[in-house]
Amino acid sequence: MKINKTEFLIRKGQFAQSEEFNQILKEVYNAIDAVRWPPGSDQFILYPEKKGNGVKPIKEGFMTALYNYGWVREKRMSIVANAKPGPVDAVKIISAQKLFVVEWETGNISSSHRALNKIAIGLLEKVIVGGILIVPSRKMYNWLTDRIGNFRELEPYFTLWRNVATDQGVLAIIEIEHDGTSEKVPRIFKGTDGRALN
Repeated sequence: MKINKTEFLIRKGQFAQSEEFNQILKEVYNAIDAVRWPPGSDQFILYPEKKGNGVKPIKEGFMTALYNYGWVREKRMSIVANAKPGPVDAVKIISAQKLFVVEWETGNISSSHRALNKIAIGLLEKVIVGGILIVPSRKMYNWLTDRIGNFRELEPYFTLWRNVATDQGVLAIIEIEHDGTSEKVPRIFKGTDGRALN
């Protein structure tokens, strides 16, 4: 799988320029690169059917790769005050006071907005030092589950998140995309089991 771009909406302060953060970014990039389809392939190839491929098995491959780097999966965190603690897809525990979160979008565009808002509030409340949301490109979106959150639909709102009143932390969006399409590969099933990892 390839990375089209990384959009830093917030990248401020000491941590954002540190080797610790550079290592986190490297691990996230490597985990994205490890996602393959079909299994055993050296690329990520989608079956070209509109809304024809599931997204959760793709996420599972990414999560497995991050876990191998020492990330904690599905960690419940109280990021937003007065809200029930909810699971974050992956957390890197740098120290007791330094947590970095990653969310891989499998829901609709409203889910993407919630994820970015949660990260932004986490920065304001100093619960986390940063977070990344991973979303498909519009081109990739065409072949995935209906209404999956995607980069193009989030872009008009970037100004809002760029103006979050913090002088510390990282808030970024990574746009991912398939390497190609082929009718010779199986569809990625729509479900909660399985994985797309070489």
